[in-house]
Amino acid sequence: MTLREILIAPDPRLKVKSEPVERVDDALRSLMDDMLETMHEAPGIGLAAVQIGVAKQVIVMDLAKEGEAPEPRYFVNPEIIWESEDFHHYEEGCLSLPEYYEEVERPAEVKVRFLDYEGEIRELHCTEMLAVCIQHEMDHLEGILFVDHLTRLKRQMILRKLSKAKKQQAAELA
Repeated sequence: MTLREILIAPDPRLKVKSEPVERVDDALRSLMDDMLETMHEAPGIGLAAVQIGVAKQVIVMDLAKEGEAPEPRYFVNPEIIWESEDFHHYEEGCLSLPEYYEEVERPAEVKVRFLDYEGEIRELHCTEMLAVCIQHEMDHLEGILFVDHLTRLKRQMILRKLSKAKKQQAAELA
C-alpha cells in the first residue's frame, strides 16, 4: 500500500466530476487500499478518490472511533436512491480543507446503492454520522466541497485563507 497526497483546496482538480468505474478489479482494490491507508494516516473518516487526484467514483470510509476495531467501508459508483424529508445540521470538516469546520444542512437519512470491495451490488440505509459522511464524500464525486454549501462570503473567506497558506508554504520551501 502507498500513501497518496491529499489535494488541498483551492486545487482545481477537486472541482472535477468523477467518472463511473467500469469494474472492480485488483487495480481498483489496490487504489481503495491506498486510499484507506492515506485516510487513516491523515487522520480522517472518509476520502473520495478525487481528493488524491483520481477522478473515479470511489469512496472509502471508516467511522470506528479511537480504540475500536477498524470498520473499513468501500463505495464504488455510489448513488442515493432515497433520502428523508427531515434535514439536520452537522458540523463538517474535510481533509482537503484542513482545520476548517462549519455546519452544513443535509438529509438526516439516505439509502445508497453501490458496488463493494468485491464488486457486489449493495444497498445501505445510512443515518447519523454515516449519512453525513456518505453525502459529504458523494459531493466530492460531483466536484462539490462542503464549503459550497455555505454562504458565498464564508466560502470565499475559507478558500482565501487556504490559498494564502499554500502560497506561504511554497515560499518557505523555495
